[in-house]
Formats: sequence, C-alpha cells, structure tokens
Amino acid sequence: MTETMIAYCGIPCSECPARLATIRDDDEAREKTAQMWGKQFGMKLTVADINCDGCLTDGGRLFGHCATCHMRHCARDRDLENCAYCADYPCETLAGFFKMVPYAQPALEKIRATL
Repeated sequence: MTETMIAYCGIPCSECPARLATIRDDDEAREKTAQMWGKQFGMKLTVADINCDGCLTDGGRLFGHCATCHMRHCARDRDLENCAYCADYPCETLAGFFKMVPYAQPALEKIRATL
C-alpha cells in the first residue's frame, strides 16, 4: 500500500499515475499516462517523461512541471510542509491553480482545519 503524500499544492501525489508508475516501474502505465496527459494538456510526452518520486522528494525524480512549479518552490523556500501551513494561504497563485485543479483545494482545507 502506498503511503499518502499530499503535494505542496494539495494534489495527492500518492494517487498520481506518474508516481504510481514510477514506484511500480510500469512502462505500460507510463505510456498510458503520457498519452492521457499529452491529450489533456496539449503536450508531447514520452514514457521517459513519466517518472516522479513525488513533489516532496529531495533529489528524486520529478515530472517536468513539478521541477519548475512556483508553488513547490515557494513552499520549499518557506520550509513549509505544504501550502496549507502558509500564513498567506490562499494566495493568488493557489486561487488560480484551484480553478484548474479544483480537487486540490479540499485536501489543503482539511489540513488547515487541523492547524
């Protein structure tokens, strides 16, 4: 069973098809994810692009966007477990992100409710 991992932005890394394919070393799942995300985001992705140890990793493999993600860099610079712990939550960047990925917000809201 995969341990629950919530990305800085609230996406559940532990459910991410790229991370699951990486953990399982499953090239068929990588291919399926590359095709699905390629269509969804209008990108050309290959099996080699679908390797990620999760957003919270230090020195591990990251999916291309995760390596350049503003929210990831901001939270790491502030030494936060994720954006729910930020005094500026919810910021303008997160508000825009939640419009694209609405399922990320409830995860962060649930964490904030426990702080």
